[in-house]
Amino acid sequence: MAVLSAVDVHSREDFVRFVRDLSQAAQKGDPRTTNLELPRYLEAMSAWTSDMPGYFANERQPVPEAGWALFAMILEAALTYE
Repeated sequence: MAVLSAVDVHSREDFVRFVRDLSQAAQKGDPRTTNLELPRYLEAMSAWTSDMPGYFANERQPVPEAGWALFAMILEAALTYE
C-alpha cells in the first residue's frame, strides 16, 4: 500500500485519506511506523513540531503559521470521537 505523502495533501479529503493510510500502515506493522504507542507518537509529534523550523530552513521554505488551532481541535476531538 502506498501511503500518500504529506506534500500531496491539499484538501480535507486528501488529509482524511492520508490519516487513514497512516492508520492502516501502522496496523499492518509497516516498518516506517516506529511510534505505534499513542504516548510515543504524541511525544514525537511534539518534538518534531518544536524542531521543525530547522526542517523548513533546510528545505528553504517558510515555517507554516496557519492551521494550528484546527489541527489541535482534530487531535483533541479524536480522543473521544467514535
